[in-house]
This record gives sequence, structure tokens and C-alpha cells, in this order.
Amino acid sequence: MSVPSEVALRRARPDEAQALAEISRRAFHSDHAVGGPVAGGPPGYDDPAWQQRMMRVGRYHAIVVEGTVAGGAIVFGTGPGRFELGRIFLEPERHGRGIGRQAMELLFAAYPGARRWILDTPVWNRRTRRLYESLGFVEVGRKQEPGGPELVVYEKDMEPG
Repeated sequence: MSVPSEVALRRARPDEAQALAEISRRAFHSDHAVGGPVAGGPPGYDDPAWQQRMMRVGRYHAIVVEGTVAGGAIVFGTGPGRFELGRIFLEPERHGRGIGRQAMELLFAAYPGARRWILDTPVWNRRTRRLYESLGFVEVGRKQEPGGPELVVYEKDMEPG
């Protein structure tokens, strides 16, 4: 496993919406290999207009690997010291190389005032569940949106620092 030396986060730009939608489409379709029932993804995952809208309503970060946009992460503030990771995705050919872990650690560093993080992921997605649990996220519940998969809800309390 070769881990790239240069992984960075920066604000995503509207002119990157098409590329981010394509990366997201490929990333979520690859979930079929780790238990996903069908090729597909969450709402708006492959829609450039949705990507642009999230850049306006959330904090949309581009995950940049060795100078190239390789994924994205969308963060929402949910209250003082509380943040929700609404979505994170990475090019499938870069999975399993430690990049997702690095991106998560960069997100934690980008929000030093965070006291608690929350996120959810499908019950069937062993790959993301393993990553989140290895980063200290703890399952706090389950939920199911109408017509969607059952989701595991995770939280991570950050140490004051």
C-alpha cells in the first residue's frame, strides 16, 4: 500500500462541480463491491448542480492528492462545537491507500473548535464503518430514511485542546 505524501484539503470551487460529481458517481458505485445492494448513491451524488448547491449551503472541501482533485467532503455546522460530516468520497482507484484517513484527520484539524462530530453511513458499508470506527467514532444509533438504506449513526467526541 503506497500512501501519497501530499494530501490536502481546500474549499471546492463551483467550476469543479462536474468533476466532483463524476468522482462521487464512481466512488459511490464502487460501494457495490463492499455490500451495496445496487450501483447508486445518496441524493445528488452524481449531479453537478447539487454539488454547486452544497458549496453554497455547506463547507465543501476538495480532497487534493498530489495536486489533483481526488474527492470531496461536505461539512455542516450543527451548533456550537458540533459538526456533521454530510458526505465524503474518494476516487475508487485511491481507496485502501490511507487517503481517506488523512482527509479525515485534515478535517479534524480544520475545525479546531469542534467538540463533537456526527456522521452516518449505510449498515452494509463495511469499508466506511471500519474507517470511522478506527478514527474513534462510536455507534450511537440507527436510522432509516423512507426508501433509503438503514444507516448507522456515529459520533466522535474531540478532546479539548
